[in-house]
Amino acid sequence: MEIIGDNYAKIVQNNLKRLYENILEDLTRVLPSKRDGDSFLFDAFGEKCELRPDGIFLGNVQQTGVIGILISLYALHAGPEPSVLEPLKAFKDFPNSMPYAGAFVTHTQQILLPYVEKIQKAKGSIMANLIGCNAPASVKGDFSFIVYPLPKIALCYIFYEADDDFSASVTCLYSNNALSFLPIDALADVGEYTSRKIIGLIHESVDH
Repeated sequence: MEIIGDNYAKIVQNNLKRLYENILEDLTRVLPSKRDGDSFLFDAFGEKCELRPDGIFLGNVQQTGVIGILISLYALHAGPEPSVLEPLKAFKDFPNSMPYAGAFVTHTQQILLPYVEKIQKAKGSIMANLIGCNAPASVKGDFSFIVYPLPKIALCYIFYEADDDFSASVTCLYSNNALSFLPIDALADVGEYTSRKIIGLIHESVDH
């Protein structure tokens, strides 16, 4: 696993090298972020993110794994296009999503099934942490919400609670143009790591 970890760290650093070699003059606006010297500050996966030439940090923790790769790819794919929320889009409806669709269902949606009741109770704190808001009125389900793991990428989680006839279910939809800001495999990973973050927030609320 150390080799994999080293490879991830190298990917992050290579992405940062590419970013800073051809840095966009308006990167502050397109991320969007606040600039502090060579650092760019914004929220990512529910934490304060600092992107700088020597690394990516959430809080004070350097990100040398998948999260670091996702944030670096997001910065590389930054463009002036604004985030468009609706119509919301299922992951499988994005081009070239088929190789990742099965893992997306397992790792983004089904991973949350044991926690539906707890998620409903913690909905407010989850939304507050992940820069969230209420889902559009067009969204059905027993409860739902929007979160922003990255500034221009929104995820809409829709939950149906278990009853006598049906087991609980979870659907995760993306903002309409999310693919404009990340490659498709990275977009799938954003779903997985946002769901993991939601589970972590539930455990934190229980611990407190």
